[in-house]
Amino acid sequence: MLIRSRAPLRLGFAGGGTDVSPYCDLHGGAILNATIDLYATSVLRPRTDGSVRFHAADRGSVFEARAVSEFPIEEPLVLHKAMYNHIVKNHAGGRPLALDLTTYSDAPAGSGLGASSTLCVTMVQAFTEWLQLPLGLHDIARTAFQVERVELAMQGGRQDQFAAAFGGFNFMEFFAGERVIVNPLRLKPWIVAELEASLVLFYTGVSRDSAAIIDRQIQNLTTASPAILEEFHAIKRQAFEMKETLIRGDIRAFAKSLGQSWQAKKNTAAGISTSVIEEALEAGLSQGAYAGKVSGAGGGGFVMLVADPLRRVAVVRALEKLPGQVIPCHFTHEGVQTWTVEE
Repeated sequence: MLIRSRAPLRLGFAGGGTDVSPYCDLHGGAILNATIDLYATSVLRPRTDGSVRFHAADRGSVFEARAVSEFPIEEPLVLHKAMYNHIVKNHAGGRPLALDLTTYSDAPAGSGLGASSTLCVTMVQAFTEWLQLPLGLHDIARTAFQVERVELAMQGGRQDQFAAAFGGFNFMEFFAGERVIVNPLRLKPWIVAELEASLVLFYTGVSRDSAAIIDRQIQNLTTASPAILEEFHAIKRQAFEMKETLIRGDIRAFAKSLGQSWQAKKNTAAGISTSVIEEALEAGLSQGAYAGKVSGAGGGGFVMLVADPLRRVAVVRALEKLPGQVIPCHFTHEGVQTWTVEE
């Protein structure tokens, strides 16, 4: 028996960074994002020989050992080990679990699409299906957050896990005490189609360390700099504004807010923008794109631009002259999914 689980990666349109402590704890965070047809996948196969095998197929990393109650958190595959440890401790009564767990993603870690968090969600879902755990979508997202952000202490926000679990267009609010409100946006089909026709997604080919950027943002916030704090407030305001423009179907106004959000984000920490990112944005803007920004913390990964659909081909051709790759994408409405097949 094979248990497969997949979840979509996400584009972060607005509010990125306001879902990170201490900002969301003190002021409340707001995020606008949407999932796309790039996925992270987990495949779980129960074993009867008392062994464990973790395999990150896209990275070529493998870990094999006898099944125990807890594995030391050390390379390789710390995410897999930490998830296994959490499930065994909290949902299997400390009993070792014999299994194969294979994972892979359509985008690399550090791409700005929430790949590692989405992978965690798929692992939680696979274990939930196998062990028949009573976990809803909020529980699955919170478990993935707990393992990655708390138990492994990996810096990052809270949006990725909830986007992967719920899927679709969501406006999310984050508050103190880990209170999260996920507001699905029920957009008219023509609005989704128009945004899709206007969007260009460009992979710079540069994987970046989002944790380092987030560390700098947190440090800037904790110094209580009024200027930095105001930039975060501006980023949050843009999330509310972009939500309204999207509901109205005003893609030109949506793009304007996107550009303003990017300008504010660049001011929150050093290293968010780079010469590679600016070159890609300039290439798109020179061909008539309305605006653009990086998805995720910055420093590399995916750049998204919004253009009049009649100018989209020109924008794509300009980007194709640069190192990197234009990636076709479509929005998805489903979040994490799981199914079982016989071998």
